[in-house]
Amino acid sequence: MHRQARVYVKTAFVQLLVSVIVGALLLINAGMPLHPRLGLLLPVYYHLLMVGWATQLIGGVALWMFPVLSRDRPRGNERLGWIAYGALNGGLLLRAVAEPMHAMTPRPWSAWTLAVAALLQVCAVWLLVIALWPRVRGRPDMNRSRMGGG
Repeated sequence: MHRQARVYVKTAFVQLLVSVIVGALLLINAGMPLHPRLGLLLPVYYHLLMVGWATQLIGGVALWMFPVLSRDRPRGNERLGWIAYGALNGGLLLRAVAEPMHAMTPRPWSAWTLAVAALLQVCAVWLLVIALWPRVRGRPDMNRSRMGGG
């Protein structure tokens, strides 16, 4: 597994661990209230789990396992993958901070921070798709045989 895919997968495991800790706090708080505002972390929990863990793990495994693009550039434009990684995790971090703050006391700056966080996450997914898209292709000889050609 090359470095970029390892970084994605390892970061995904860190996000899983953090989301499990936040989820455990939420469950404990539901049964034995620790703090009245702890419930504001529910959207953060979902984002850590689905964006931090699932999306990042899928991206890392795709970067690792998708077919080689060419001998010169086996993984295509790796810069896009790194930019996507930064945008995904930067957006997740912004959301984890701004989401509870905005829920407690809505302010224009926290609303804008949430919008920037969402934009970063959307851009990250698009960049990952753009980076991986050229690696998703069929073999010309396989396509001809399926179409009835020799």
